Amino acid sequence: MTKLHIKSAALALAISAGLGFAVSAQGVPPFGTDKDAAFAAQIWKAMVAQRLAGPDQMFSSPYEGTDPHGMMLETYYSKATINGHTGDLIVKRNYGPKGVTRDQVLEQPSKHLGAITVMFRREAGFDPAEKNWFWVKFLPDGSLDKNPKGMRLAGKVAKGASKGCIACHSAADGGDFVFTSNALK
Repeated sequence: MTKLHIKSAALALAISAGLGFAVSAQGVPPFGTDKDAAFAAQIWKAMVAQRLAGPDQMFSSPYEGTDPHGMMLETYYSKATINGHTGDLIVKRNYGPKGVTRDQVLEQPSKHLGAITVMFRREAGFDPAEKNWFWVKFLPDGSLDKNPKGMRLAGKVAKGASKGCIACHSAADGGDFVFTSNALK
């Protein structure tokens, strides 16, 4: 490796450390890339078409939740086809703040909706170790939420980290990263 290559690698590492994320050997962030954001936008469109998000979304009966999702939740299980691949789609509406009641959410869901977290099972080979799940956290308007370091929460969110989507869901029974596995059967 030449001195120039070493300096370039050191600079890339320093920049990524300053941004709060590691980069792969190819210099790509582990999640939140433009490609991840574009794929997340397709998921949002599929959710709107199924009335799982957007102005005409359907509602169900919220149930008590917990951090990090929300104090009240609604969860929907579906399938979606994106780029010719049909996969499992899990949509969780996250309501708050702490102390919010089921009745308050039912009366004014848009006032209490904090985020919509989604798992979409991509094609085989996307991320075999994590059962090919694509993770995304949307704000109520369909834009992507960001972590404290400014990274968009879409893709292999927090892969390899000690906390985050993948780390938490790896504890789900059955090894499928889904805490309510029976809903997919």
